[in-house]
Amino acid sequence: MTADPMERIAAALERISPAPMATPDFDGADAFVWHVEPDRLHPVQNVNRVDMDLLVGINRSRDTLLENTRHFAKGLPANNALLWGARGMGKSSLVKAVHAAVRAEGHDLKIVELQREDLPSVGRLLNILRKSQARFILFCDDLSFGHDDQHYKSLKAVLDGGIEGRPENVVFYATSNRRHLMPRDMIENERSSAINPSEATEEKVSLSDRFGLWLGFHPCDQDEYLSMIRGYCDAHGIEIDDATLRAEAIEWQATRGSRSGRVAWQYFTDLAGRRGVSL
Repeated sequence: MTADPMERIAAALERISPAPMATPDFDGADAFVWHVEPDRLHPVQNVNRVDMDLLVGINRSRDTLLENTRHFAKGLPANNALLWGARGMGKSSLVKAVHAAVRAEGHDLKIVELQREDLPSVGRLLNILRKSQARFILFCDDLSFGHDDQHYKSLKAVLDGGIEGRPENVVFYATSNRRHLMPRDMIENERSSAINPSEATEEKVSLSDRFGLWLGFHPCDQDEYLSMIRGYCDAHGIEIDDATLRAEAIEWQATRGSRSGRVAWQYFTDLAGRRGVSL
């Protein structure tokens, strides 16, 4: 039976312009992931994170971000934060650990993860969060921009807020391998080829200046690398003598060609598997 033409038109219009999303139940979880098409906040019951005590070698960044987050959770002024630097050194792990630590202190603080490719929808997300009584860390992991990438313009809605301003109950934390959120060779290429080199990349480069906190993460040395693994072993009850751990861990990092917190965890995962220990 052929559908009524008006019904088909209504269905087509609904696909083009879907109904506004229902008000999320923010009491149902303390972490959410933002999705688009259609817009929705998906609750995350079990956040993938590690205890803050297991994050070794980043004490200054840890203390600074923790204090900033405490201020925000208490309704005091707080800065947006850019965690930048070496891969695998705990940038995203620190954000999630700080969120857990502040919640453990009794603050009703939520975290919402936003994917970089969904930045154009951030205005709609902020309008939803603005209506809530809760306080939110808006978190974007691995943030960076390419040559013709216009997503950085959407980010200004979070950092500057336009006419309305950033919602008082939202703070933005981002991680990136790049201090200025764009490749250094791209900065130099645009400066060298532009009619006015001083203005060629100013808009993009200045984006990182809008973060009140810059927290740098640098490659760990061997002692810190071994300390990370020892901390994992102690936390999960795996006994291994120092000589064996040192020999195996150094061999493991040599095969990876790098040394970082991520490599330390990968070695520990292999060790736990060999020892029959569930994580």
